[in-house]
Amino acid sequence: MLLQSIIEKSGIATVSISLLMEVTRKVGPPRVLAVDRPLGFPLGEPRNNELQRGIMMAALNLLTDGRSLPIEEDYRVRVPR
Repeated sequence: MLLQSIIEKSGIATVSISLLMEVTRKVGPPRVLAVDRPLGFPLGEPRNNELQRGIMMAALNLLTDGRSLPIEEDYRVRVPR
C-alpha cells in the first residue's frame, strides 16, 4: 500500500482489492473494494469469468466514482441457493 501512495501522489489513480478490511483500514488506501473471497483468491476461483469480470468492473468503477476520497466499497458475491 505504500507504493500505492507514491503512485497516487504522482497523479495516477489506484484501487486496492482487499480480503482483510481490518488490515486495509490501518493503511488507509484512497480507494478500496472489499471482497468476500478466500485468502489468496481475491478475484474468485479460476475460470469463473463472470465473477472475475464483476469484481474487476466494480474496482475500475471506483476510479470514476466522483465521490470524495477515501472511497470504501463492499463487493459481496451472491451465492446461488
